[in-house]
Amino acid sequence: MEQKLPLPPFTLETAIKKVQLAEDAWNSQDPERVSLAYTIDTEWRNRSEFVNGREEVVKFLTGKWQKELDYKLKKELWAFMDNRIAVRFEYEYHNKEGQWFRAYGNENWEFDENGLMRKRYASINDLAIKEEDRRL
Repeated sequence: MEQKLPLPPFTLETAIKKVQLAEDAWNSQDPERVSLAYTIDTEWRNRSEFVNGREEVVKFLTGKWQKELDYKLKKELWAFMDNRIAVRFEYEYHNKEGQWFRAYGNENWEFDENGLMRKRYASINDLAIKEEDRRL
């Protein structure tokens, strides 16, 4: 049985750790590595797109990072309870034309007993920025 520590129920310390591990994985821009934090049958809503299962996660993230270049993410714990965590985040990237963006959002996460994320619901808004206005 695969496990992804820390396991629920979360404490403040373990919830902060889980958020940092997610941030580190996403900043690696390695879709395979990121996918291992999710259940085989994970359910996502990412903006208006629905992703189901690890294979779709890998496909989704591969496409994402082909379009969102020089991606850098920062996540912050917002709330937690039992097997659920809510985060605020922002990330910056540029497209192939060189236009920079900052994306702001919230995610709601639900974990199984092995610490794998089975549900991820993300609401995200993009803001075009100048390169000199980057923060990350």
